[in-house]
Amino acid sequence: MSRLAQTEGLTDIQREILATVRDFVDKEILPVATELEHRDEYPTAIVEGLKELGVFGLMIPEEYGGLGESLLTYALCVEEIARGWMSVSGIINTHFIVAYMLKQHGTQEQKEYFLPKMALGEIRGAFSMSEPGLGSDVSAITSKAARDGDEYVLNGQKMWLTNGGSSTLVAVLCRTGEAQEGVAPHKAMTTFLVEKEPGFGEVRPGLTIPGKIEKMGYKGVDTTELIMDGLRIPADRVLGGTPNRGFYQMMDGVEVGRVNVAARGCGVARRAFELGVAYAQQRHTFGKPIAQHQAIQFKLAEMGTKVEAAHAMMVNAARKKDSGARNDLEAGMAKYLASEYCKEVVEDAFRIHGGYGFSKEYEIERLYREAPMLLIGEGTAEIQKMIIGRRLLEEYRTQD
Repeated sequence: MSRLAQTEGLTDIQREILATVRDFVDKEILPVATELEHRDEYPTAIVEGLKELGVFGLMIPEEYGGLGESLLTYALCVEEIARGWMSVSGIINTHFIVAYMLKQHGTQEQKEYFLPKMALGEIRGAFSMSEPGLGSDVSAITSKAARDGDEYVLNGQKMWLTNGGSSTLVAVLCRTGEAQEGVAPHKAMTTFLVEKEPGFGEVRPGLTIPGKIEKMGYKGVDTTELIMDGLRIPADRVLGGTPNRGFYQMMDGVEVGRVNVAARGCGVARRAFELGVAYAQQRHTFGKPIAQHQAIQFKLAEMGTKVEAAHAMMVNAARKKDSGARNDLEAGMAKYLASEYCKEVVEDAFRIHGGYGFSKEYEIERLYREAPMLLIGEGTAEIQKMIIGRRLLEEYRTQD
């Protein structure tokens, strides 16, 4: 059991869930992660194992067949999974953002139809905001949906879908109104629940998922584009049943996603620390283990402190969301700090490994390529700083 990244105040059930996930990671993920990652192979057996454990239904209410656990429990499980292989945690994350959006904003019919199948992992979720011509400026999306009787017709191109090929349900944000003077662009956006077949190519009439995007890291999980050309969606597949609420629904989901990314950063950083501290005790220079050299001890001290600090902020953000309070400040801080510290801890572990860190035989090489994704996933560091700065000004506004 690691001395670092412990969480106070957990229930016996939470501890049991975490122990089960940790054991699964140690036995089923860590031994095969690097090999699968080098082959860019989807972790089918791992995903099936997580389905059997009930992880896909972790936050889905018990009335819909899930475990009804908190965001904190989910985040701590994600931290453990990312410690084994970050790509697997990404598969879980996008699924849960969609499940969370359905739980919070879906109609009763939508919840009853989708959530029980999502809890079992029979329906797997992905969500789509970004487009090729924009990054963090969600209000500038160009994909459009036009009403045609009892249907909407969707056209446009989306980018950076995690689970784009393997998913069977995609929450897609489209513009459903023309820009009007004095009306904020985000008030004319709608989230659509798009069902499709898994795979690539034309996965339903009017919807194409091209092949996987080749990436530096974050391999195994499929990241794709999504092309809509006359895609017809029934009006009852508007999330919540009412159009033009999509931006707020997506942002609510993204807050959960940012806690998830923070948890992933914590998990990857913890694994990098484990690798670094172990190697430092095995590698000898100048007649003694390098862990006995002050320079290495300083690195280990900094790494351990960063792991602990990032974990504490992630836990705080999750608990804030669970309380029902607004948590965009806490989620932004946690995501920003955890992703930056993850990069730094991974790089220090890489330096401790010396030349061997550059070899694909060593696990730290994989982590070194995975950590950068966390710097941009669910909003860049710059976007987090904007959110944090604005919220702090709201909290500390002086009298005019």
